[in-house]
Amino acid sequence: MEDSVRPDRMPCSTTIALALAVVLMVGCNYSFQAGSFPPPHVRTLAIEPFENETERFEVSSELYDELVRTLPASLGVQSAGLDAADAVVRGTVTRYDVQAPNYRAGAGGQGAQVLQREVRIVIRVEIIDRVENVILWESSSESAQGLFAEGAPEEEGRRAAIELLVQAIVDGAQSNW
Repeated sequence: MEDSVRPDRMPCSTTIALALAVVLMVGCNYSFQAGSFPPPHVRTLAIEPFENETERFEVSSELYDELVRTLPASLGVQSAGLDAADAVVRGTVTRYDVQAPNYRAGAGGQGAQVLQREVRIVIRVEIIDRVENVILWESSSESAQGLFAEGAPEEEGRRAAIELLVQAIVDGAQSNW
């Protein structure tokens, strides 16, 4: 037998290398876009001030400020005015409570000693695609709690709850896609 390569057949190593190159080229052209938020045509986002059904009027403006500050970047879009935006975030603050979840029972007929308080905020929120006129994500009762020590300002708890609400909106929108 002769050790020379027949002209009508490629050596085995060349065939394998060629097959690998084809597989790599095909794999590089594939992209998976499901699961991404926002859809590709949504590049700008407007945030409307939330309506407020509570007696704590400052909560809607503080929530709006935090949404404007962090939401567009977190979702990978640019801020825009309502007339120019591809999508809009709107909602309502539906509940605001301050509770004392952590306390120590009083001894010898004395009242309970509050150790920690909690601000609980509940909102209704939706993100609307204005290009295709569909709701991208919504929640009818998104809630968050912010704890603060007894004697500390309530604003600490409110600020923590608002930050958690904004993160819940980001997480909810991204999990929907």
